[in-house]
Amino acid sequence: MHHPPLLPWHIDAPHQSAILGELALESGEVIHDYRQSFVTHGHLDVDRSNVILVCAAITGTHHRLDHLIGRGRALDPERWFIVATDPIGNGLSTSPSNSHAQPGAGFPRYTIRDMVGAQRRLLAEGLGIDRVAAVVGASMGGMQALQWAVSHPSVVGAVVALTAPGRTSAWSIAVNEATRACLMADAAWNGAEFVARPERGWRAWTLVQRMLMSRSPDVVAALPPDPPAIIAAGNALVGATQASDFDALDFIYQSWAYDAHDVGCTAGFGGDTEAALASISSPALLLAPPLDLYNPAHDVRSTSRMIKNGTFVEIPSRHGHQSTANACAADSIFLNGEIDRFFRASHERFYRRAAAGSAAIASR
Repeated sequence: MHHPPLLPWHIDAPHQSAILGELALESGEVIHDYRQSFVTHGHLDVDRSNVILVCAAITGTHHRLDHLIGRGRALDPERWFIVATDPIGNGLSTSPSNSHAQPGAGFPRYTIRDMVGAQRRLLAEGLGIDRVAAVVGASMGGMQALQWAVSHPSVVGAVVALTAPGRTSAWSIAVNEATRACLMADAAWNGAEFVARPERGWRAWTLVQRMLMSRSPDVVAALPPDPPAIIAAGNALVGATQASDFDALDFIYQSWAYDAHDVGCTAGFGGDTEAALASISSPALLLAPPLDLYNPAHDVRSTSRMIKNGTFVEIPSRHGHQSTANACAADSIFLNGEIDRFFRASHERFYRRAAAGSAAIASR
């Protein structure tokens, strides 16, 4: 497994893997020798009730929401036991790029629900956890969080989904298709997989995915309006993509899962997205910026209205889809504050217990 370079704000927690063996997929296919990658922060309560599951975004790792983890932050390890997971296909959990049994194009397609299924087995079989206080995620991680609440309503205490709708929109699918086309246009693509790293494809992918789609016109407008400055900014992003060394086929597989996301396709709902969202019984906080060129904010707002205990909060950011990725300190401060307030309202007992513990220590 290849771990990408740590960024300054990443938390270098010990990396762990749960060997789950055969992972049955909803398609009927199986991922053989499946390993679920994860890290943990904090300690389990005696009653194992203080668990928060963190789900990663497309091309992301368990570090995706590290800016929310830490003392005094929304995901405070002194209060919560945080399990930050790597989704199927991100190069750390079993993926087309690292599978020995089903390498490359021999890897079966999977869905967001399959990611959730793997995480459920990690918690139950690997960690002995049968309930979580909350599931938190951004973008594809937020899709997993919503799917958790639909698939396992008795397991999930609360949901925090950032920049994530209950069903992938036509616009988001079009974005994914454009970025897949960038990679597949490279000469390294043989029609089924890549025979070498598609360097030109990754450059085109980066300019579409990370310079345009993940940002907003306001952010790009801050650059000098001349070609050399734009080229230099693009080259910097390409350098970051090269440093991450994410596998191109892994992205394509994850993007197919992203395209297919629809909680209404959960067994028992017959494709009815609204009914599936209405079945969510736990409190849900959904957040999105005014302009998101990947997952349009109006889809996230609409999703929140279909959830009985759903709340939508607009992120006052000009950073678009990157508003949840620690692109700006102010955005991170805002998210930590909103999520902390949500947890205090939905899980008040954990804060009362923590306060009582602190008072007991102070009186000694």
